[in-house]
Amino acid sequence: MAGRFVPRTTAVPHQMPAATGTSAPPLDRTWTPPGPLDLRLVLSPLRRGPVDPTYRALSDGSFWRAARTPAGPGTLRVAARDGRIEAAAWGPGAQWLLDRLPALLGEGDDPDAFRPRHRLVAATHHSRPGLRLLRTGLVMESLIPSILEQKVTTDEAYRAWRLLVRRYGTPAPGPQDGLFGAHGLYVMPDARTWSLIPSWEWHRAGVDAKRSSTILRAVRAARRMEEAAAMELPEAMARLELIPGIGPWTAAETLQRSNGAADAVTVGDLHLPGIVGHALAGNRNADDEEMLALLAPYAGQRHRATRLIMLSGRTPARRAPRMTPGDIARL
Repeated sequence: MAGRFVPRTTAVPHQMPAATGTSAPPLDRTWTPPGPLDLRLVLSPLRRGPVDPTYRALSDGSFWRAARTPAGPGTLRVAARDGRIEAAAWGPGAQWLLDRLPALLGEGDDPDAFRPRHRLVAATHHSRPGLRLLRTGLVMESLIPSILEQKVTTDEAYRAWRLLVRRYGTPAPGPQDGLFGAHGLYVMPDARTWSLIPSWEWHRAGVDAKRSSTILRAVRAARRMEEAAAMELPEAMARLELIPGIGPWTAAETLQRSNGAADAVTVGDLHLPGIVGHALAGNRNADDEEMLALLAPYAGQRHRATRLIMLSGRTPARRAPRMTPGDIARL
């Protein structure tokens, strides 16, 4: 069932705290989702670390996102009120972001098509009715941080993303001061700017040559990569994997966000097979092959199944120290 769309064809002032950097009033939109919607659960995959410069969750219940859209940079604010989603957007990409608000929040997702086959999954599915799989329609904004996360700790990847976006991105349009403290929202660099980052800046951000070279190959084919957002999952996976250095892990992590791909199961992950094996079969030592066998009953919805397993909290106790972060910037 489609949600209700109350469009605004002209810019309408949105009641926000006065702040410098607000060059024009925002556009706004109200949308009524067709069922329960938990904004934090839906949008959390976009957050790359606690101080992601492109994403904020504020104490007033609002969520902010800075994105580089085909129409230009844009800032989106969303909040839930009385069963409705109220959104405001600033910048050249404002209308693009508002037009795609329902898709972003999972309008095209169908959680009712999911049939739990395990008691743990069923219980989590029942307790999280507001979970929907988001769809940004933007490939590069998820592909680049996913490449940064290859074979390193999440802390290392989040640091690299934060440093590079703040140094080479652009301040997001809309209100800034008074909302986000010293560090406002930033829009990630465009493809050309990524391609011009010198080697020593990648090194300073802790990004090795293998990952930076993969990103450089991807941004040179950015237009072709973005086309994957409109493809079915097999074709989209194949398109991304044309770039050397992008394999099934990176492609799945990207398409889960850009395409809302409910079946894009992440293989090649250090921890996920053990988590799925522990939750569904009591085997914390499961490998990718066993994980895929356990997820086979969820074909078409395997990514949703893994998200529910992660949300269940049923993860094996850690038996070994965390991976020690490297610091190539000091070499």
